[in-house]
Amino acid sequence: MTQTFTARVTAILFALAIAAPTFAQSTMVRGKVVDAKDQPLPGVTIVVEALDGSGRKLTTKTDRRGDFVQLLTASGAYRVTASDPKIGTASDDTKVTLGRVAEMKIVLAASTAANNDAKAAELKKLFEDGVNASRTGQHDMAVEKFNAALAISPQCFDCVFNIGVAQMAKKDEKAAEESWKKAIEIKPDYAEALNALSTLYNNQKRFDEAVAMSARAASTGGAGNADAVFNQGIILWNQGKIADAKVKFEETLKMNANHPEGNYQLGMALLNEGKLAEAVTSFETYLKLAPEGQNAGTAKAMIAQLKK
Repeated sequence: MTQTFTARVTAILFALAIAAPTFAQSTMVRGKVVDAKDQPLPGVTIVVEALDGSGRKLTTKTDRRGDFVQLLTASGAYRVTASDPKIGTASDDTKVTLGRVAEMKIVLAASTAANNDAKAAELKKLFEDGVNASRTGQHDMAVEKFNAALAISPQCFDCVFNIGVAQMAKKDEKAAEESWKKAIEIKPDYAEALNALSTLYNNQKRFDEAVAMSARAASTGGAGNADAVFNQGIILWNQGKIADAKVKFEETLKMNANHPEGNYQLGMALLNEGKLAEAVTSFETYLKLAPEGQNAGTAKAMIAQLKK
């Protein structure tokens, strides 16, 4: 689960986007921090953190009226955190669009901590319940749990992604596609959702879209890169571009030598080239990594035939 639940939400955050004059390549988060009696809190530290995996953080403080403004140069999901050493911390997420201003009011009061910690715990439990429901084939229940989690945290991109997984398990490809597209609206560099869309488009023979999604996934950071490159190889393979596909499978294994399907598909490409001994090695590696994998039976049969 990639969504982080470590923020101690100790306030209620109200956020909405309102019309504003268009900025060339910028926008802003603008707001006010008040206490439980609606009195302004000056000198509160405000951290605006991008949730796109870039690690970008911007810091400012509230003025004497409790107001703050932070300029931004990119659309996307952001976490806004207000902190005061004597009161505590309040965090929540908002979505920002270039040319529109995100307005918010943060109530920072120690008395709200227990209630908001309970909400964070509820969010975590709902997500875990959704995952467990998916694993046991209760896909309608999984969707219900993830939607309940979204009601608490609308920016929970993992919740949206897993709704798509449940919908795909129910063979509702259209709904799954929409869920995965929504997930990458919230988190544009979400490799898992990009790879899922790439695989879906490839299976539907929408190869141009599959290539585009796979390229986006490959450009993201993290362990998902090997899967993205592997997907590119599968797309090329399905288009009959075996030599190009082989290059992608080799690239996959350079990134992750323990990628089971990468080893299997490289074996198939080597077999196509007549490199039988090398193909056997790839199939044997696949079986070591995934002895019960979806291609285990085929790999065993190939090895038996090639060693005769």
